[in-house]
Amino acid sequence: MIDYRLVPELAPYQDEPRQLPSGTIGKNGLARLEFERRDGRTILAGARERPPLSAHKALYWEEDIPAMACVYLIMVSGGMVQGDRHAIEIIAGPGTQAHVTTQAATWIQEMNANFAAQTQRIELADRAYLEYLPDIVIPSRHSRFHTHTQISIAPTATLLYSEVLMPGRKHMNREVFQYDLFSSLLRAERPDGTELFTEKFVIEPWRGDVRRLGIMHEFDVFGNVLLLAKPEVAGRVLEAAPATCSVHEGWAAGASRLPHDAGILYRVLGPESHVVLGKVYEFVAVVRKAALGVDRPFKRPYY
Repeated sequence: MIDYRLVPELAPYQDEPRQLPSGTIGKNGLARLEFERRDGRTILAGARERPPLSAHKALYWEEDIPAMACVYLIMVSGGMVQGDRHAIEIIAGPGTQAHVTTQAATWIQEMNANFAAQTQRIELADRAYLEYLPDIVIPSRHSRFHTHTQISIAPTATLLYSEVLMPGRKHMNREVFQYDLFSSLLRAERPDGTELFTEKFVIEPWRGDVRRLGIMHEFDVFGNVLLLAKPEVAGRVLEAAPATCSVHEGWAAGASRLPHDAGILYRVLGPESHVVLGKVYEFVAVVRKAALGVDRPFKRPYY
């Protein structure tokens, strides 16, 4: 349980909403997924849900990876609102192969009190392979959002994790960098508690110009991708990663190694979500080839 009073960037937003108090029934969604390998394929062996979060049954749409269980996380409300406290837990057992995504974008609603928060706990056992690729996050004007992700990964496991952040409701209300706060903290460790790395970024557009050189500059959409894998897999991915830029399409991407031979950090900047997601999906294809021997373009299915 996180004490949000101790998160410094959330200090100005501790006031309670006038409606339901923070974290109460209907505002404390839970989705817990437990994957196991049985009879040659991965199954969703256990699922625990609490509205407004839910999970679809496991599907098997990957023809080249027939053992991979694919699951949609579903938010049955109209997005995250002030006072929401959601939790997502993904447990991948030994030898499992799973792909987890969301059914749509995560919309952080406009706020006049408090903040919305999400915790994520991801555990990978020996030889597990997990792709956790949620759709984009859209922070509305004056929204405040904090996400805290804790990863425990065995040395032989592979995790591909991404988050893609929009500047706001860009084409609907021309809300570009008008949110109050977007905060993301991620920690990764081995099952024995050995720390691998910690990454945190805090974006507060009202404090300074997000457009300045060294931050977003002329770009609008930010893609942050982490590959945690064995050094030999990470090495092959780093050699083939689409790390370059395109003047005509207006995007830039780069890859670098994470500390303690944990894997690779891959980041993409672009003008629109489809451009950034396209580069992320190219990276997914590179990872699948290096880790699973699957050589085919990746396309996110929509139903």
